[in-house]
Amino acid sequence: AVVFAGCTIGLYFAPAKPSLLGVLVAAAGLTLLGAIDDAYTLPVWSRLKGQALAALVLVGTLPQELRLFPGLMPAGVEDVLLLLGIMWFVNAVNFLDGLDWMTVAQLVPMTLGVAILHVLGAVPATVSLLALTLLGATIGFAVFNKHPASIFLGDAGSLPIGLLLAFMLIFVAETNLAAALLLALYTLADSTLTLFRRLVAGERVFAAHRTHFYQRAVTAGLRVPQVTARVFALCLVLAGLAVAAVLANSTAADLALLAIGGAATAVTLHALGKGR
Repeated sequence: AVVFAGCTIGLYFAPAKPSLLGVLVAAAGLTLLGAIDDAYTLPVWSRLKGQALAALVLVGTLPQELRLFPGLMPAGVEDVLLLLGIMWFVNAVNFLDGLDWMTVAQLVPMTLGVAILHVLGAVPATVSLLALTLLGATIGFAVFNKHPASIFLGDAGSLPIGLLLAFMLIFVAETNLAAALLLALYTLADSTLTLFRRLVAGERVFAAHRTHFYQRAVTAGLRVPQVTARVFALCLVLAGLAVAAVLANSTAADLALLAIGGAATAVTLHALGKGR
């Protein structure tokens, strides 16, 4: 509600493009879908169809001229890849919402990073407005989600948040793909590596589990605040590297910064996996 109200008020006094209408409508739809799932536990395919519809609305309302890989592939192929990428990122954010402050630890550095990138001219003003309203809402939520938490996001919160972050990252990627990857690196790494590990082990990937790196850390003896502090520190580093990539504006720098971010993420995941 804070995000919707903040964006509406901001755009009323300073209308600008790209429009946020599509992403906000899609996020509202995911909020409703998540609330129903929280209350009644929808079948997996029903959830995926709802997420696909939201991703389709988002992709369909992006500026026509926005292209992440101009000249490398037809626009239709890029749109399909974007749709699949959005769906995976929405689920990745949802998967990593399993501890008090866990989503806060990822959201604050990411949204702060996007706002700083706007100051550098890397993302449009409306994307920065969305980032700042989500940042403010997250800080307000964090007061009550501090361990031991009194309120939680649930799917009604984590699904639309994933969509809003995906929207911002698309515009970061338009300017600098490495910066977008760095901002999302921890979220994607923990979710994707866990998925592959479960596939290799022959587990049912849609069944509930507690084998993400951050969950294994708690099982192995770390306290919840210790885990979220490590994730927050890593995400701050990754946000700093993303800003550095935009400032450097060089392919060589992008590769070097991605290597540093990848190494930092690998070290953190390894430490979380080992626990105490």
